Amino acid sequence: MLELIFCSALTIFPDYLYRRYAQGKRIGQEITLYSVWYELRWGISACLILTLSLITMIFYFHPATSSVTAVFRTVTILPESVGRVDEVYVGLNQKVEAGAPLFRLDDSSQKAALDVAQKQIAEVEAQTKVTQSELASADGQIRQAEGALQVSIDELQMKTQLLKNDAVARREVDRLTNTVESQRGMVSAAYASKETLQTKLGVLLPAQKASAEAALAAAQVDLDKTVVKAGIAGTVQQFTLRKGDVLNTMLRPAGILVPEEAGRGTLVAGFDQIEAQVIKPGMVAEATCIGKPFAIIPLVVTDVQDVIAAGQLRPTDQLLDVSQISTRPGTLTVFMQPLFTGGLDGVPPGGSCIANAYTSNHDALSDPNIGTLKWIGLHVIDTVGLVHAIILRMQALLLPVQTLVLTGH
Repeated sequence: MLELIFCSALTIFPDYLYRRYAQGKRIGQEITLYSVWYELRWGISACLILTLSLITMIFYFHPATSSVTAVFRTVTILPESVGRVDEVYVGLNQKVEAGAPLFRLDDSSQKAALDVAQKQIAEVEAQTKVTQSELASADGQIRQAEGALQVSIDELQMKTQLLKNDAVARREVDRLTNTVESQRGMVSAAYASKETLQTKLGVLLPAQKASAEAALAAAQVDLDKTVVKAGIAGTVQQFTLRKGDVLNTMLRPAGILVPEEAGRGTLVAGFDQIEAQVIKPGMVAEATCIGKPFAIIPLVVTDVQDVIAAGQLRPTDQLLDVSQISTRPGTLTVFMQPLFTGGLDGVPPGGSCIANAYTSNHDALSDPNIGTLKWIGLHVIDTVGLVHAIILRMQALLLPVQTLVLTGH
């Protein structure tokens, strides 16, 4: 409407002033709808074409959308295992800090596993002490075996000398020789027994203790998992958990945690696909939100999603026809953040907004080699953005009336 009034002011209104006051013609007599159309048929046609061209230029180079939302993500409150609730620490809509306990599951089996792991460690430590005592006993056995061996060797040497003088029988010397070999075997066995005890003390028992400690740590982790804590600061929503409820990680969550900063730093907008060549990161934008009426929020485009969500395809066992993917064109997803700190204060997360993005040709106009026609065209494009800014402010004024009165709420 503003564009039509602006264009009409260049044709119909000057003609009316000239005919009414310069020529003295009267409305309803000489000035009728037919006479105005007949005299200004070319001007009115040009006015309509200029209006359509102006509207197209404004909405193309300064796009607008009402699909703007302060999108936020929630955190599902779930335990890592199935269990029965034993204790609840927070209530509905309660604010919690990161790491605060929310509820506790029944932990009897986890405590039993922890107790078993602790006893296994105590058992290994007891075996270590027993092995140390056995190692000391092995040293005594080695000394005893070596002493017996030395006695047998000395006796064998003595009997061997006597054998040369035929003072002893050959059979006695053979018996002593066998005794010495037997004593040497006992010494080797004693050393082998000591080495076995040392290996057990230095390798086997530490490995068993490490395994038991790992089992203890795993049991402690499982016990800690029975206490579900908040991973981030926020507000607990839809939390109606009570003692005795059974939670399933796949079927029944405990509630939802809304982070404190959720939806307070970014607006997500869906622009028409035709704006894909116009909207770029760094563009200045403005928005007005239902949750914050009579306010214009300066924004800047921070990112533009390079795919259209409507065209996504999930592989199935059927060959899909392209016409079945989407019944309507998808939108270009654009992320916008406030130009100034605190710009989105007062806008509730998930709130709906209306936004405009404005094309700026300042860098192109600063080029000394720019042509005259291009210079004029770029100036016109930047200037008509003012019309869209005025429209947004009119929408900001009418938005409460439209929401509260015209929609019947």
